[in-house]
Amino acid sequence: MSAAEFARELRAREELVGYWIALDAPAATERIARVGYDYLVVDVQHGLIGHSGMINALLAIDAAGGAKGLVRVAANEPSGIGHALDAGAAGVIVPLVDTPEDAAAAVEATRYPPRGRRSYGPMRSGLRVGPRPIEADESTVVVAMIETAQGLANVREICATPGLDGVYVGPADLCLAVGGAFPGDPDVAEEFEVAVETIQSAAAEAGIAAGFHVSDGEGAGPRLAQGYTFASISCDLVHLEAAATGHLRAATGSAQR
Repeated sequence: MSAAEFARELRAREELVGYWIALDAPAATERIARVGYDYLVVDVQHGLIGHSGMINALLAIDAAGGAKGLVRVAANEPSGIGHALDAGAAGVIVPLVDTPEDAAAAVEATRYPPRGRRSYGPMRSGLRVGPRPIEADESTVVVAMIETAQGLANVREICATPGLDGVYVGPADLCLAVGGAFPGDPDVAEEFEVAVETIQSAAAEAGIAAGFHVSDGEGAGPRLAQGYTFASISCDLVHLEAAATGHLRAATGSAQR
């Protein structure tokens, strides 16, 4: 699947399942990219990945020849978004989008003039989604994270932003935004689910994609059935620890030595 085909499927609200990359381990990323996921997200905001690590992760994903590589950028600012796209990302997930103005700024950073203000310098992306600017624009997706109280209050206006391809729920921050004392706080479970439904409904009304970060594969099905159109599963660091713990328990009968 090409970047253009991936963009068309996401924009058409087709169901997609992805995986989250937090470790700067290109060989492992390449192996995961061959499993069959539709996309992998390289997390530059909270992952343990710098600029060179991001490039190496995207190279590894492309080498595997299956999943498309997205990047969750560190912030909603043009240089970081441009770096991710020039490195070959098929799109970006932008954190902490609070207003439609924030969403419009994210869109502008991913589009070349006259539709945006992305600077032309496709170091790797020109091999994959260009080099003509209009081709790059059509093949690049931009997704806004809804994870704050302000973003939730403005979600319908955010979803209506021209050029925005989707919104994305980070459940940890969204739980805090609705009053949780910690991610997954059961005391705000009802408020959290109301917020989740509000975001999904706003995306559906606007005709854009809606994504959800889930803790495991079993959690993806219910969110997709709810109307979310793509889901990202946990992350490599969490699964590495879980697998190691499981093997230790199997070997010794206890996770403690």
